[in-house]
Amino acid sequence: MYHTLNALSNTIGMIGVVMQLVVYFLLSANRISSNTLFYQIFNMIGACGILYSLFFHWNTPSVIIEVIWLLISLRAVVRLSRKK
Repeated sequence: MYHTLNALSNTIGMIGVVMQLVVYFLLSANRISSNTLFYQIFNMIGACGILYSLFFHWNTPSVIIEVIWLLISLRAVVRLSRKK
């Protein structure tokens, strides 16, 4: 079981990277706003995918930035949810 989860970790991590890069590109291209649940949730899911990969291939600086990225997005989701 561990071997299967480890084998999937790079794929899941790459999906997370692509998700974060796509929404950042859309934000930079003024296609979406950072004040949307779409943007924040995609960032959160992307960070979770990358963190999953990092669980199997540890890199402390990357873990730190992804945890912070996740917490910032989570805070924004809570803030946006309270507005509605």
